[in-house]
Amino acid sequence: MKLAILSRNSKLYSTRRLVEAARERGHSVRVLDPLRCYMRIASDGFAMHHQGRALAGYHAVIPRIGASVTRYGSAVLRQFELMGSYTPNPSDAILKARDKLRCHQLLAAQGLGLPATVFGDNPDDTNDLLAMLGPTPHVIKLNEGTQGAGVMLTEKLSASRSVIEALRGLYANFLVQEFVAEAKGADLRCFVVGSQVVAAMRRQAPKGDFRSNLHRGGTAKAVTPSAAEQETAVRAARLLGLGVAGVDLIRSRRGPLILEVNASPGLEGIEAASGVDVAGAVIDHVHRSAQRKRVKATG
Repeated sequence: MKLAILSRNSKLYSTRRLVEAARERGHSVRVLDPLRCYMRIASDGFAMHHQGRALAGYHAVIPRIGASVTRYGSAVLRQFELMGSYTPNPSDAILKARDKLRCHQLLAAQGLGLPATVFGDNPDDTNDLLAMLGPTPHVIKLNEGTQGAGVMLTEKLSASRSVIEALRGLYANFLVQEFVAEAKGADLRCFVVGSQVVAAMRRQAPKGDFRSNLHRGGTAKAVTPSAAEQETAVRAARLLGLGVAGVDLIRSRRGPLILEVNASPGLEGIEAASGVDVAGAVIDHVHRSAQRKRVKATG
């Protein structure tokens, strides 16, 4: 298989592990900086170059596109798709997952559990908006924040109003959610590949914080998710069209609740905590799926 990995930095752990796993399995693999890819779009066909050289013939592309380059990175990925390459995470699926509001709407429409969430734009409606959500504490999240950045907990209604006013003054897009106290600062990262959870870890927030992200000082240990948790994670990834996803859940009295679906989940924390060769599972899935696509295309 001729494989491309879209990544801005070939030295990142996740990128390196995918390269290693691909080469161990005898695949040809190249890391491409999506910002150095440029495209020709015409009715007679599509073409793409990277640093002055033509790109063609890639059987599969694995996107490792950071949030800061979502728009351009997804356009590059879409160009690969139009040129016949398979990808486990299509460009449209990545855009759905990156937009937290859209993601929540799509998952809730299919009956998946989520913390109650409100969203509004007009400052005149703030009081009624918060009344729709219910009593504090509230969790306020930037719509496109990552790794726990842009996530705030407000204990009082006045604090919720103040934070909302400040964010609106910055023209930021954000959501407000209920705080699920029984989760006790812990969440579950389920790593979905294809139709199964291949690894999972329980992340615990450090003392004095409620965010369990490892980048925020959280700790992690391997865990076996319940059947309901695995089903929820796999359904969430499938509904968004993602073949590889990190689905973050919290355990609540009403069952698993989805916090976020990550379209570019990191490998370092999950591999360290679980001991599972997650990179290898991703490469094997991509290889099988790309083969099926080629067989189907040749009839």
